[in-house]
Amino acid sequence: MSATDDLVEQYRRLPAERRRAIAEQASPALRTRLAKVERDMALRYSPGSLAAVLTDGREMQAAHLDLIDDAFRRIAAGETVRLLLTMPPRHGKSRRAARWAPLWYLLQRPDHRVMIASYSSDLADDHGRWIRDAITEWGEQLGITLHPGSKAAHRFDIAGREGGLFAAGVGGGLTGKGANLAIVDDPIKDDAEAQSPTQRRKLWEWWQAVLLTRVEPGGSVIVIQTRWHEDDLAGRILAGETASDWTIIDLPAIADSPDDALGRKVGQPLWPARYGHKALAGIRRAVGERVWWSLFMQKPRPVEGGVWQRAWIDRARVTPVEFAGAEMARVVVAVDPSGGDSAVNDETGIIGLASDFHEQLYVVADESGTLGANDWGLTACRLALSLRADAIVVEANYGGNMAKQVLTQAWDQLARDGEARGQLMPMIVEVNAKVGKRLRAEPVAQLYEQGRVHHVGHYPELEGQMATWVPGMDSPDRMDAAVHGLTELAGAGLDALSQGLDDGRLRGRR
Repeated sequence: MSATDDLVEQYRRLPAERRRAIAEQASPALRTRLAKVERDMALRYSPGSLAAVLTDGREMQAAHLDLIDDAFRRIAAGETVRLLLTMPPRHGKSRRAARWAPLWYLLQRPDHRVMIASYSSDLADDHGRWIRDAITEWGEQLGITLHPGSKAAHRFDIAGREGGLFAAGVGGGLTGKGANLAIVDDPIKDDAEAQSPTQRRKLWEWWQAVLLTRVEPGGSVIVIQTRWHEDDLAGRILAGETASDWTIIDLPAIADSPDDALGRKVGQPLWPARYGHKALAGIRRAVGERVWWSLFMQKPRPVEGGVWQRAWIDRARVTPVEFAGAEMARVVVAVDPSGGDSAVNDETGIIGLASDFHEQLYVVADESGTLGANDWGLTACRLALSLRADAIVVEANYGGNMAKQVLTQAWDQLARDGEARGQLMPMIVEVNAKVGKRLRAEPVAQLYEQGRVHHVGHYPELEGQMATWVPGMDSPDRMDAAVHGLTELAGAGLDALSQGLDDGRLRGRR
């Protein structure tokens, strides 16, 4: 090695200020060589740096894209990473995480296999084709080339090395393919798919049985998506037993927490250079509250919703002492059994409610929880006993007559054990909800607005669900139970508020 070669190798290991000083004092010939070294170092520094060099600075960089770069740098350095990064659409996540970053990673680790999965094989192939074409165009600068016999868009190999890339759509087969790095980018296509319990279940089954089984020991997984639903892939990861193994980076379009991942102040946009306050306000008006909070704020259940207002609940709240002085005309327990395929909304709503002789309604208990059929039946019946309820209102949509049978068997068990203390079983009122959640919820919300519904004490989970529900979302079980119970107690008085409500439950009610 010549003295110049030795100098160049030492130059690579120096800090930036020292390298700059050496370059300023170097001869023209050496300065030209050092410039090539700087370019090569920039290509290898990070995905964003690689993109900037190859596009002559046209590729945009931002603080949130730095987080993606940092994750890939950690993985390339040998760290095993499980990263879940949620951020809004049109903020560069797919271009960086599914194109530039895998290209950069293969430059660093040409013996590693990279897998990219997206909601469709076409989109995954587009990512693979882009990376393949980038290697074809810039391979000489990068120092890697494609294997002559393996150049397909969905799968290609690096010439002379063990590594390469394969791409697949979510739900597609990956048999026989192992990955050192698996990247899942936008696993959900659209709102219709996100709202389908069947599609969400299929995605989760593919994630567990296919993708995770293809990751090599010590391999890394990156999931980057826009939130669509509480029970989407990100939601199930967050609700799962392995959530603590994941690095969670949540990036709403507008910072809404002092613990923001980028250290933003509350109210600051994520990418002000492209989407400032005015632009984001226009997007919010255009897409509506549900889409805004889900796709742009990464909160499928927003901080405040569109039907209930927390102020209505607070304004009419009463203390247990105040409630004790009122005479009740009716008391009911309302039950909304868990149902569907969600791993997030899997509670059984069990709410105690009452009405007085002046058409005032009260929420008096919340015994909801994640309960099996026998447990929720016993819990509901015990609450009915303690409140001396005259009826148990239960939604029968899931399981048909099963709900009534669960309650009857639970009451019989309490009677045999002596807990019923001779009390007769309350009437069971089955609700078969045939109209949309909004049509059921809005009349009850109007009762809150009128100050006719009083919460006796505080029920944080129930109140949080009410105040954060936006029509179009799956409604949570505590809220549904309260709606069913208040509808039963309001009876005919709810007719005037329930325009279009025709599920039969108001006819003949006292």
